[in-house]
Amino acid sequence: MLDVRELGVVAYEDAQRLMSDLQQQRIEGTIPDTLLILSHPEVVTVGPRARNDGVLPPPGYTTVAVDRGGGLTWHGPGQVVGYPIVKWGERKGEASVADIIHIIEGWLIDALAEFGVKGVRDERMQGVWVDGYKVCSIGLSFLRWVSRHGFSVNLNTPPGRLEGVAGCGLAADTTTSLAKLGYEIAEVAFIKAICAGVRKALER
Repeated sequence: MLDVRELGVVAYEDAQRLMSDLQQQRIEGTIPDTLLILSHPEVVTVGPRARNDGVLPPPGYTTVAVDRGGGLTWHGPGQVVGYPIVKWGERKGEASVADIIHIIEGWLIDALAEFGVKGVRDERMQGVWVDGYKVCSIGLSFLRWVSRHGFSVNLNTPPGRLEGVAGCGLAADTTTSLAKLGYEIAEVAFIKAICAGVRKALER
């Protein structure tokens, strides 16, 4: 069974500690697969790729170093974040990290489709794209095939803040929100859709 925890707004550092604790518990088998749904006060997470390349956000952004794959990722109001603390490799089609990324992209594409939004994969970067713009980011870290970190979906973020960060090797303004593209999706409705989709996928 999947344990879904809707946590509201959580400071990024607190979420990191919780993810690490739950990952260890999942490895030990003391909890089932768990999906955390939350949002963060504004912060830009800086992954190993960005640190190695010396890439930083513009002045005026709070940053936190992280160990998930990728470069810079903006988090803040108007964004839904999902952290699947999941033991992979026990279902068909979960043989590699690429498979797992593909699966999570599928969750997001299916959830967006419920609101008439056509999300697609794009060779430029993993995640989900709409009308040529990246609206969902994915970055994971694994220990014994249990995942930590996860995905973010930009529903209605503050104007210019997300767009000001050149994320994961992409130019600024490539990543944006669904609202800026003209798609209005209520946060509560989207959370309900994504949680139902993940539950269906993992409990099959």
